[in-house]
Amino acid sequence: MRRSRAILFGLVVLIGITLRPLPAAAGYPDHPVRWLIGFAPGGPVDVVARIMAQWLSDHFGQQFVVENRTGSGGNIAAAAAINSPPDGYTLLFVAPNNAISTSLYKKLSYDFLRDTVPVASIMQLTNMLVVSNAVPARTVQEFIDYCRANPGKISYASSGNGTSVHMSAELFKAMTKCDMLHVPYRGSALAFPDIISDKVQLIFDNLPSALEQARGGSVRALGVTSPQRWPTVPDVPAIAETIPGYESVGFYGISAPRGTPAEIVSILNKAVEEALKDPKLVARLAETGGIPRAMAPEEFGKLVADETEKWRKVVEFAGVSVD
Repeated sequence: MRRSRAILFGLVVLIGITLRPLPAAAGYPDHPVRWLIGFAPGGPVDVVARIMAQWLSDHFGQQFVVENRTGSGGNIAAAAAINSPPDGYTLLFVAPNNAISTSLYKKLSYDFLRDTVPVASIMQLTNMLVVSNAVPARTVQEFIDYCRANPGKISYASSGNGTSVHMSAELFKAMTKCDMLHVPYRGSALAFPDIISDKVQLIFDNLPSALEQARGGSVRALGVTSPQRWPTVPDVPAIAETIPGYESVGFYGISAPRGTPAEIVSILNKAVEEALKDPKLVARLAETGGIPRAMAPEEFGKLVADETEKWRKVVEFAGVSVD
C-alpha cells in the first residue's frame, strides 16, 4: 500500500513538473518583435534603428520590425510602448528626448523611469549645428554675431519638442542671449528641405543626418555640441570652444515596458552586446558618426536617470516648458 502511494505521489509530481508553464524566455523570440521609434523615417534615429533591427532579425531568425510613431517629441511612441504587454515583443528606441520630456512636458501620462526597464545601450553621439547656405556666418562666433544683429528674424528647426535637437538650441539661446524662433517638425528629415531653401535657417541635428547634409553641400556645418571635438569629425570645432561650458551629448538604446521578464532583458542585452562586436555592424554605425557603446541593463538605466537629471537642470536654466 505504501509502495502504491509512493508511486502515485511520484506520478503527481512528475505531471506537475510537466505541466508547469515554461519560463517566459523559453524560445524567445518565437514571433516578430515590434520596435517603436518616435521619429520619422529617414532621420538619424530611424537609420540607426533599422541597422540594428536588421542585425537582430538575422541573429534571432525573427523579424524586429521598426514602427515609426511620430509626434509629441517621441512621447507618442513612448506611451504606446509603455502601454503594451510586457512580454518582450514591444520595445522602445530610447534617445535623449525620453530623458528631456520628464521635465519639459508638464502633462505626461507616464513616468519614464518608473514605467520602463532598461535593456541595452547602442551608441553615443553628438549633435551638429548646421545652417542654411544663405546664412553668411562661417564660424560659431560669426553666427552669434549674426543672430544678435537680427533679433527675432532667425528660425531654428527641431525634430520635435523635447528632443535633444530642440534643447541643444535652447541651451545655445540661453547661453548666448540669441533671439531665435523654434519651428518643430516630426523628425529632422522633414526639416531639411526648409533649411536648404532657407525657410528655416538652422538646426542642431543629430550628427548622422546633419553630417550627411553637410558633406553633400546642402548646408554648412559650424560646430558640434560635445564638450570636445567629436572623433569622427575632428575638423569641426566644438561649440564649447566659443561658448565655454556648452555641452549636449546624446545616447541611443533600448527599453521595454515595466514588468518585462528579466530573462528576456538579458537575452536582448547580450544580443546587442554581441552586435556591437560585429565589425560590419560597427562600421555601419561609424558611418552615422556615432560611437558604439555597450552597457549592462543596470548601467544603461543609470545613464538614463543621470541624463534625466542633467536635462532637468537645462530645462530650468533655459526656462522652457511644454503643456
